[in-house]
Amino acid sequence: MAPTTAPTLLWGGRFTGAIDDLMFQFNESLSFDKVLYKADLHGSITWAKALRKLNILSEEELDQIVTGLKQVEKEWVEGKFVIDTKSDEDIHTANERRLGELIGSAAGKLHTGRSRNEQVGVDMRLWAGEQLVDIAGALKDLLSVSAVRAKECMPILMPGYTHLQRAQPVRFSHWLLSHATFLKGDLQRLEGVQERVSACPLGVGALAGNPFGIDREFMAKDLGFHSVHPNSLCAVADRDFVVEILQWSSLLMAHLSRLAEDLILFSTAEFGFVQVADAYSTGSSLMPQKKNPDSLELIRGKAGRVMGQASGFLASLKSLPTSYNKDLQESVEPMIDCIKTVSNCVRITQGVLATLKVHGDKMKAALTDDMLATDIADYLVRKGVPFRQTHHIAGSIVRKAEESQCSISALPLDALREISPLFEEDVAQVFDFERSVEQRSTYGGTSSSSVLAQIEAIEAFVKKN
Repeated sequence: MAPTTAPTLLWGGRFTGAIDDLMFQFNESLSFDKVLYKADLHGSITWAKALRKLNILSEEELDQIVTGLKQVEKEWVEGKFVIDTKSDEDIHTANERRLGELIGSAAGKLHTGRSRNEQVGVDMRLWAGEQLVDIAGALKDLLSVSAVRAKECMPILMPGYTHLQRAQPVRFSHWLLSHATFLKGDLQRLEGVQERVSACPLGVGALAGNPFGIDREFMAKDLGFHSVHPNSLCAVADRDFVVEILQWSSLLMAHLSRLAEDLILFSTAEFGFVQVADAYSTGSSLMPQKKNPDSLELIRGKAGRVMGQASGFLASLKSLPTSYNKDLQESVEPMIDCIKTVSNCVRITQGVLATLKVHGDKMKAALTDDMLATDIADYLVRKGVPFRQTHHIAGSIVRKAEESQCSISALPLDALREISPLFEEDVAQVFDFERSVEQRSTYGGTSSSSVLAQIEAIEAFVKKN
């Protein structure tokens, strides 16, 4: 392909030949890193302030640069920024090129002692930090909605499942809070990720440090970072924060995907437990009767996308030599895409839960007496029989009912006494789903008191955080 003339490339001084057009396209990152424009501009304003403290910039030059950078930001915000497709290879180049057009030669001093190696790290960390605060807020909203719906649905009982087979009766609220508990853990883990993202690499140069005595503590504080990155060689190559974001997101998406899978199953005609609102459903281009829970299916699918980004970037990272290498450009796009994906999925999940129609009658109809077999075993335990024996006795009763083609509650007392003489008239009380649920009143259980305590704990957690 024909070479391109690119006089404003930041690195062109030692080159005599122009860059190949395809190579320019292959090398550029502005197509995706332009979302970092605000972080890049704010980092440059702070850098200019630090240069002024060293008298590298005059007060007049600082004012020119800050005014110019704010004008560049205004153009981005208003959608008026014009990209030079022949020279703007990344957001740093684009912003500096435009600053030069606006204020002239003073712009040439801005990059004194600064490398794009550190600049991109600053931009990514600032942008990601802001986005993670936003995601944390969305997760809190999702937890709040979960608590509200759990309160509303307290009276509703449903089959609890293990191995996707009916197991024991539980409250629908308990099921919902099981997913909320996973999400609470995600929010707790996010705090640690946020702390490590907030380490400022500004002032480390290309790899060896800054020769002008730049005030790194000042810059970190001015930009709102929690700490200063302690090693210049590490700082320019440090994408552990990206790995952490991707891995944290992978676990969060696994949790959202499991919730989505449950709701997809529960919304089928075979279950009929819930109905996803029209706002979060789509139809079929051929079958007019179809109502598909595409919101949930997309969340389930996008979980794989996020997990792929995590494993893919680790594969790019694992064999890099010390310090900065261009391979690290491959950290930007997956980070941006992952954060946007996660943010959308959390918000969609909140919307689905807030508008979900719950069919308590269908859940009640799905409860069957065999789900109380453990309660029969517990009944005998209370009469002093070792549980291992009661387990076999309860299993024999289930088999007897199957042979008699009736439910276990329909077996006459005489039939029960043939299996164990300890059965008495009060065994009839066992065949009560509400009673079964209410007996499980220990911390974390499915009784109303336990579920209410879990709701209160979620509400207190959200309020505190």
